[in-house]
Amino acid sequence: MSRNYKILDQSLPYFVTFTTIYWIDVFTRRCYFDCMIDSFTHCIQNKGLIIYAWCIMTNHVHAIVGTNKIPLQDIIRDMKKYTSKKLIELIHTNSQESRKNWMVALFEQAGQRNKNNKRYQFWQQHNQPVELNNKIIIDQKLQYIHNNPVKAGFVNRPEDYFYSSAKSYAGITGSVPVVLIE
Repeated sequence: MSRNYKILDQSLPYFVTFTTIYWIDVFTRRCYFDCMIDSFTHCIQNKGLIIYAWCIMTNHVHAIVGTNKIPLQDIIRDMKKYTSKKLIELIHTNSQESRKNWMVALFEQAGQRNKNNKRYQFWQQHNQPVELNNKIIIDQKLQYIHNNPVKAGFVNRPEDYFYSSAKSYAGITGSVPVVLIE
């Protein structure tokens, strides 16, 4: 792992991205979004995760995160491990999921190609953490995260996208507790 992908200073916030293997559009059903939100909430309550901003798109998740307890790389590792298993289970058991066989076959194919997995791989392995050590970079990443659904054409205004912290920044209560960046 290169130095650029390591979390060196635990006192700073980091911009991270979790991307599904093959950029599969998994997040198309509420139960899949809820799985990520539940994992965020669990890590906030039990592991010391601090979320400053977040957005769940169809095939990736962006967040600005920090920690006040467990090292951030450990929280991210545990979150990705848990959500991988849980999301694949949800896909397997969802009778409404028309793409079930196709998605599971791709997760299994990716898992077999990677010696770090037992059977499946859901997330790409890298998180590409970017250390946010100044206000300019923080503002840039915050705007990038919140404008992602607008750029994708899902909504006209960032705060209209349900699966994002843009609501919180607009003064509307969101589904994940965030620490607002002033």
